Amino acid sequence: MKTLILLLLFALISVPGSFKAKVIGVNSGDSIVVLLDDNTQLRVRLEGIDCPELQQEYGDSAKLATVAFCFKKRVRIEKVGEDMYGRTLAFVYVDDLCLNKELIRLGLAWHYAAYNADTTLAQLELEARKNKVGLWKQSDPLAPWDFRRKQK
Repeated sequence: MKTLILLLLFALISVPGSFKAKVIGVNSGDSIVVLLDDNTQLRVRLEGIDCPELQQEYGDSAKLATVAFCFKKRVRIEKVGEDMYGRTLAFVYVDDLCLNKELIRLGLAWHYAAYNADTTLAQLELEARKNKVGLWKQSDPLAPWDFRRKQK
């Protein structure tokens, strides 16, 4: 019986959903820490995007943009799942603005098409590339997944 209850609780925790929380930390452009109403902390990875690593050009800019957008603010988290590191994968909103979309629009993130099929994110990246916004001013920007692979 205990096992069944634990399985049900785990299923409820991992089910996608919407909730509000206060942003108390920004690890990088695409990773934040929020404080839930019960005072527990939750690591959140922005769904569908990949910002440059902090060691890359525009990595600091992406982090600063995320700080300006949401640090110390109450945000709405639209959870879509969890990643392999146990972080909540989510779209993050301040009022009606979506941080994930804003970072791509500002040319501070790639659409992470290998893990996300959102056509809006793909279109925002195409527009940022076309308009040479942010990191797209570079002649040949290195995608963060390629940067991480080279670091191994």
